[in-house]
Amino acid sequence: MNMLLIGVMAIIAVALVVYSLLPRKTNERDAVKRRLSGARGVDEAAEISQQARDSATSELVRKATPMLRRVIMPTSDEEQTNLRAKLASAGFRQPQAQTLFLGSKTVLGIAGVLAGILAAFSLGLQLSHAVGAVCLAAGLGFMLPNIWLGMAIGSRKEKLRHGLPDTLDLMVVSVESGLALDAALKRVGDEMAIVHPELSEEMRIATMEAQMGIPRGEALDNMARRTSVDEVRGLVSVIVQAEKFGTSIAKALRNQANVLRTKRQQAAEERAQKTAVKLLIPLILFIFPALGIVLGGPAVLSMLEALGENPSLAH
Repeated sequence: MNMLLIGVMAIIAVALVVYSLLPRKTNERDAVKRRLSGARGVDEAAEISQQARDSATSELVRKATPMLRRVIMPTSDEEQTNLRAKLASAGFRQPQAQTLFLGSKTVLGIAGVLAGILAAFSLGLQLSHAVGAVCLAAGLGFMLPNIWLGMAIGSRKEKLRHGLPDTLDLMVVSVESGLALDAALKRVGDEMAIVHPELSEEMRIATMEAQMGIPRGEALDNMARRTSVDEVRGLVSVIVQAEKFGTSIAKALRNQANVLRTKRQQAAEERAQKTAVKLLIPLILFIFPALGIVLGGPAVLSMLEALGENPSLAH
């Protein structure tokens, strides 16, 4: 009965919200008729109160819309563009990627509502607790795709940073052997497809854009914008400045490769230094109790046996 009451209340609430937001053309026609007929008084007071309610409703919707857009789905072109950029940074550039992502949010939100209802029904929660559990499950369902997308973007950025020094070394070899920069980008993109597929894909896209007539600097800027990696932006800036001032591109790429390799080594050393701190939690929770049992267990058993044989020792 509690679950049925919750479902009925949810349907009524949604219906009331939708009904309050629907435009009412009959109100405008009635207002015109009243003005033409000269009927005022009570009707005018009712019209004023209705305008006040409409104003309050529009103000509530205006304040709640930004939060709903961030939580549920984008509605403006700018938000959709940002979502496409995030999906591209995660490596999903298919035309249906945005639709599938938003659909997954809706499906997981509905699944969270159903899971919350089932959990509340199986645990026999009270009405207030059941409503809270359903809202919490629905919110988690809506936010799970965003959390997954953030983790996918972070993982891909880490792979791009890891493969950039090796790629730059191969580019230096290609440029110094006589290849032009466009040919070197194409060659390196093809060669790195097995070792670093993410970076190879980005370089192939930049090469195809340059072959389609887009200026090389703009194609490289697009690659930096897609990846959203600071190291890639720095590399693009170095290449553009080297071409602008006429300096050696091979020397600039070699210096950039040395800098990125040093950063990668420092990041590895930083992770190694954090290992000792991260090991404290499993040491305290799992290893130290086991050591205590192994070392102190025989002594405790001996004491218990001695107390069993001579109870007077307990006094």
